[in-house]
Amino acid sequence: MTWHDVLFGFDGRIGRKTFWIAFVAVTAAELVCHSIAGAIEGERLTSIVSLAFSYPEFAIMAKRGHDRGMPTAVPGVFFAVSVVIDFLFVIGAAGTTEEPSALLLMLTVPWLVFALALIVDLGFRPGTRGPNRYGPDPERPRLRGIDGRE
Repeated sequence: MTWHDVLFGFDGRIGRKTFWIAFVAVTAAELVCHSIAGAIEGERLTSIVSLAFSYPEFAIMAKRGHDRGMPTAVPGVFFAVSVVIDFLFVIGAAGTTEEPSALLLMLTVPWLVFALALIVDLGFRPGTRGPNRYGPDPERPRLRGIDGRE
């Protein structure tokens, strides 16, 4: 699997090592873009940056979820709520830093708990051994016999 597939595709499986490398790289790039956007415009532009990074983050988490046997819908729900939260900032409905809106709080608190659970599950628990419905095991390639055949 190429890095393009890891960042932009939704098929297949990736192991924990690939997940962490991709996750840290995308998060670092996003943080740099956030700091630039924050200096230029503030919360609205940083929310737009978050929306732009949602696609590769979702692709990474979906493929890692596939390795765990998790349906794409699980990280999909996480990113759907994330997009709604970012959209609240873009349209100015998130309130202020001192007084966030009730809707923002109702979405953000469970979202943070879900984020922590998802990171623990995807980042630290091993994937399904052997092939599953999403593809072959990325950590344990098939062993070849002495004659070189599978």
